[in-house]
Amino acid sequence: MKILIVSDTHRRDANLEKVLAVEGPVDRLIHLGDAEESEGKIQSMADCPVDIVCGNNDYFGDLPKEKEITLGKYQVLLTHGHYYYVSLDTKMLAREARARGFDIAMYGHTHRPRIEDKNGLVLLNPGSLSYPRQEGKQPSYILMEIGPDGDASFELKYLS
Repeated sequence: MKILIVSDTHRRDANLEKVLAVEGPVDRLIHLGDAEESEGKIQSMADCPVDIVCGNNDYFGDLPKEKEITLGKYQVLLTHGHYYYVSLDTKMLAREARARGFDIAMYGHTHRPRIEDKNGLVLLNPGSLSYPRQEGKQPSYILMEIGPDGDASFELKYLS
């Protein structure tokens, strides 16, 4: 199973279109907020199941604040992250995710990509496809693959 994880496109969807073309068909698309009312366009582009959560700039839609999903054997929390103050650090998010029994917590908001394992809890931030803030400022995303053995792998990728 191939899962594309993106965030913070801010209604600038051209880079998402490029990523979808480069990565070929994906089985699921996860958008971690700040789509800014382009969720319909994103769903039609993806041609697969799409999960989108509400970001701090998603004012007028009815997207969920967060979402709980299952990917293979993993329980996953999807959130934009601003309610957990992820711009400061990920301690609050990690504590909440552990307390609720998640294996993976995915978040956005910071526009900085990150993959980290905190004692068995995987925290994923794909960065931003539109307004990257990390050094080098390349648009970024994460590919998650669940292999035949059921184990997940994560690859941070950059759009050139």
